[in-house]
Amino acid sequence: MNYDVAIVGSGLAGLTVALQLAETHRVAMLTKRAMTQGASDWAQGGIAAVLDSGDSYDEHTQDTLVAGAGLCDEGATRFIVEHGRDAIQWLIDRSVPFTRDDQAELGFHLTREGGHSHRRIIHAADATGHAVVTTLAEQARRHPNITIIEDQFAIDLITAEKLGLPGNKCYGLYVLDDTTGEVRTITATHTVLAAGGAGKVYLYTTNPDTATGDGIAMAWRAGSRVANMEFIQFHPTCLYHPYAKSFLISEAVRGEGGLLKLPDGTRFMPDHDSRAELAPRDVVARAIDFEMKKRGLDCVYLDITHQPPEFLKEHFPTIHARCLELGIDITREPIPVVPAAHYTCGGVVTDTSGRTDLSNLYAVGETACTGLHGANRLASNSLLECIVIGRAAAADIASQSKAGAPDIQLPAWDESRVSDADEEVVVSHNWDELRRMMWNYVGIVRTDKRLERAQHRIGLLREEIAEYYANFRVTRDLLELRNLVEVASLIVDSAYSRHESRGLHFSRDYPDTLPKALPTVLQPMTRRAEAHRNGKQKNLSR
Repeated sequence: MNYDVAIVGSGLAGLTVALQLAETHRVAMLTKRAMTQGASDWAQGGIAAVLDSGDSYDEHTQDTLVAGAGLCDEGATRFIVEHGRDAIQWLIDRSVPFTRDDQAELGFHLTREGGHSHRRIIHAADATGHAVVTTLAEQARRHPNITIIEDQFAIDLITAEKLGLPGNKCYGLYVLDDTTGEVRTITATHTVLAAGGAGKVYLYTTNPDTATGDGIAMAWRAGSRVANMEFIQFHPTCLYHPYAKSFLISEAVRGEGGLLKLPDGTRFMPDHDSRAELAPRDVVARAIDFEMKKRGLDCVYLDITHQPPEFLKEHFPTIHARCLELGIDITREPIPVVPAAHYTCGGVVTDTSGRTDLSNLYAVGETACTGLHGANRLASNSLLECIVIGRAAAADIASQSKAGAPDIQLPAWDESRVSDADEEVVVSHNWDELRRMMWNYVGIVRTDKRLERAQHRIGLLREEIAEYYANFRVTRDLLELRNLVEVASLIVDSAYSRHESRGLHFSRDYPDTLPKALPTVLQPMTRRAEAHRNGKQKNLSR
């Protein structure tokens, strides 16, 4: 299986790269479940870009820098903002059905979200991600040069170091076919990690089940730097219901007058911030977390019943319909909500062309850390980054001479010394324990003592998983757990090293913000050191 470009992931960033390169390159899109089951498809809000003459690049840049709490890379931020209009036009040209407004300058409705100084959010009602992804996915499916292979789990990158060769280069990757259990070797001139974020490392998340940090963990194991992993954005309001895993209640509900209440109907946000329900996401999330822990609550309630039913059905059709399916009529009763891990601001260190520390390896979207989001992501900047950096990565790949597949025989996956797992309950138990431990010890409010406990437990889990990985055939559940533990370790190490509170990272031990903002950049260990830490490796390919 040889390709010019192998893309891990099928969200907006991966689709952008694929469609930009498909006219001249043979592209494989590998997705571990169905093509549209990633986080991009779930995005409700919209895409931020300067689309009105009353707005400016400087103002969008400044809004982003303020939200990022001094930690954004200004050069990367300006690059992404200044390419925003072209990115939106590219989507319009591809027939993405954005909400129209004939009175608007461009003919499309623009809304405003928290932290933005202007109306600059182009959207498709309250389901923008779904509109964009389904449109682009259909075009990718029809393109003869794009091979879409679903139910494929990327295990690890094949690098020069793994092959015992000089240099710092990526040659492809190993992939588990989840339908057959077979592990395939994919050879690619260029590999692009577009595997999304790591929200599933926490007990509560707005992310889909696919968000297990696979791209970040793979790049780290291969030798790429990772940055700013302590900055996990928690959305204040995820629907709390046993049958509604990960459903987001948009920030716009509070923007339209929704009030946060305790079970007895008492408001609590005015006690925490003068802006009450309209305070920034991190403030609201900390307030809810405080009230839940203080009172032993499972959830709090978001009440917007004072708005007319017609208004709610028009402005929040997706939220109204989903809640109604679950027996919650938002026109008559409050919505039970909890904070939930929402967005991974850090990730694999890249430049504005998506290039990583390894030659021929790129990272785009939530997997990457370009420096745009800093210590706190500005609303609706994430989808913009997917398109702009996705197009830039494709342009960088296209600018290189097509050398064809590497002139090297990559080793097959070796299962000669492993067997089928005897106790799969070990995987499910460790998965649950990890997510609960991260929620309790490395959540919205942190302390050094909690982080130390998390570090200790992660070390024990890592040993158990490494032993399991070395002796049994791989499964998707095992591979996801392996990646989640890796990402959890990166988050804890990053949080422990930051001796201040900034943006999304709040420490009771260090409540003040230092005068100078510096990123947290973790340097990968050598493969030999990692092998020593994880136990003796059984063979080359594993």
